[in-house]
Amino acid sequence: MDASSRNFAAPLYLKDRRLGAFPLVPYRLDVRQRRRCERNRSKGVCYCCSETKFRKPAAVVGGPMKRKPAGTTVGSDAVDESKMSVRAGRCRAMPVQPFVSPRPRNTSKREEFYPRCSPKNSAPQSRDTPPKRDTGIASEKEWGINLLNEEVNESGINEDESSWYRESGEDLGENGYRCRWTRMGGQCREGSSEWKETWWEKSDWTGYKELGVEKSGKNAEGDSWWETWQEVLHQDEWSNLARIERSAQKQAKSGTEDAGWYEKWWEKYDAKGWTEKGAHKYGRLNEQSWWEKWGEHYDGRGSVLKWTDKWAETELGTKWGDKWEEKFFAGIGSRQGETWHVSPAGERWSLTWGEEHFGNGKVHKYGKSTTGESWDIVVDEETYYEAEPHYGWADVVGNSKQLLSIQPRERPPGVYPNLDFGSSSPPPSDEPPGAPGSPSA
Repeated sequence: MDASSRNFAAPLYLKDRRLGAFPLVPYRLDVRQRRRCERNRSKGVCYCCSETKFRKPAAVVGGPMKRKPAGTTVGSDAVDESKMSVRAGRCRAMPVQPFVSPRPRNTSKREEFYPRCSPKNSAPQSRDTPPKRDTGIASEKEWGINLLNEEVNESGINEDESSWYRESGEDLGENGYRCRWTRMGGQCREGSSEWKETWWEKSDWTGYKELGVEKSGKNAEGDSWWETWQEVLHQDEWSNLARIERSAQKQAKSGTEDAGWYEKWWEKYDAKGWTEKGAHKYGRLNEQSWWEKWGEHYDGRGSVLKWTDKWAETELGTKWGDKWEEKFFAGIGSRQGETWHVSPAGERWSLTWGEEHFGNGKVHKYGKSTTGESWDIVVDEETYYEAEPHYGWADVVGNSKQLLSIQPRERPPGVYPNLDFGSSSPPPSDEPPGAPGSPSA
């Protein structure tokens, strides 16, 4: 890891042999703009698509986070890869690999992480590998779900005296409800390590379809993990449009340290281009904890909202964070954000900044800090932002073939589905465990 001491203190990392390196602050979301789509040079506005890239910011240890000088664009520069580390405090961090397990010899990566269900009367392959951080929502192909077409209830003992089981079946209910499922798992002879995994597909006569996985496990060192993944197709009760939703939750805990992490990811799409994406993350390693939340919302008509909020703290009382938000429509919009730091003695430092984009090549930039810095200028500058998601409705339909191929039960003549739009339950909380709201500076 390279670090510069000009404006930033070196990031502090603590090591755990299973959880890897844990930063004192969560990942920073940067947008690398690809200058394509429509460009209007006369007005200085470019409606761009872009790619997102996660990187870690430099941790503030004993001092405030620094910011670019006045007059520079915050969070929207089109930069090349060689300059990105400079904008991150010249800090280059190694990727986190929590709970890394050695790969068995003569085993391919796909067989190790995504083995398909074995034929009847042969033991299912062990899936005792925990999830990895910051990997988002896996695809259908990566999970390799392969439900059995017959009811099975079997178990056995392997050569190393570890045990296994596999079950499959079908549950039926009202309104044409059907759930096909397969459960499998195993444990070592002493019971100190075990794994469980469940696959399912659901459907009913309303057109609802669902594909899902849940897996969990633990090892002899006491490390434990849990992960769930879902894809859902349904008809939106208000717009009557088809909607596909994808989600994943992951968590892992150390058996020897006060350490662990949790992530929740979700994506929602409808047939007219409306898109929502987001994630909530939480991590802890002994005396330090960190959180991150981000979201993206596209209304399908050109309006876009993006935001990120991340913060961290230690048991000694040091706290710091960074947040920003941008809103755009038809080349006109704004960006604003805040970086802040609180010392163990309660001393507070903060810097707030903002940008107003008028759509005519003029940008108003302003900001101030608690240490006396301030600026308020108007500059000639092109406006760049994502007018559409880089992964949208057409992409999710093309990559959800297994979900769309789920066959519902045959509906008898004269029987119609019960469409009860008034009994929708409230959405579940998106708050990760142990995650308070973002503290204010």
